[in-house]
Amino acid sequence: MNKGIHPIASLLAAVARGVSGVQVQWAGCEPSERQRIYFANHTSHLDFVVLWSALPADIRARTRPIAAKDYWEETWLRRYIAENVFKAVLVERGLVSKANFTDEARFVSRSLIEDMVLALGENHSLILFPEGTRGSGEKVGEFRSGLYHLALRRPDVELVPAYLENMNRILPKGEFLPVPMLSLLTFGKPIQLEPGEEKNEFLERAHEAVGSLRRIGPS
Repeated sequence: MNKGIHPIASLLAAVARGVSGVQVQWAGCEPSERQRIYFANHTSHLDFVVLWSALPADIRARTRPIAAKDYWEETWLRRYIAENVFKAVLVERGLVSKANFTDEARFVSRSLIEDMVLALGENHSLILFPEGTRGSGEKVGEFRSGLYHLALRRPDVELVPAYLENMNRILPKGEFLPVPMLSLLTFGKPIQLEPGEEKNEFLERAHEAVGSLRRIGPS
């Protein structure tokens, strides 16, 4: 067992894969130990757990999800698992907004970006949901600016789009117990922030990179 991996990490990963029935498709890249930010659509509290569990074990051990603090700190067990098993970076939902910040929100947003940059360090990867909140699963919501600021701060880190199918049916909003069924996780071709590229242009391109992965491969 690699140093720093919690003893129950492999068990939780196996349970997540079993409950979600996830089929993994690498459509535009291959698994790699290089630093990456995996950015995906968001429809369920299980999203990061399934994406994390689908990564090869050695990559998973160095990949930290960005997760909603209010949900994962609701009970001591969730908090323990988030902090000690997933090594998650817990953030307040809604604070990294798209525009028209108050001065206080700007300060908090900058602090969150700093936290994520620190979480990357020299050898970690991140799992990020740029929509900032769960959607219906019918379409990918508008991206918030956090991904852009991370790409600006860490241009050396590869940005890998991903799309999760069916997670909103496996664990819908308001439900506690998941419904076992099949899902599909597709990883796409990495993108990067181009020199001189404006924030809105980049976020639109990143949004398209995720949305274009919908229903690629077996359904």
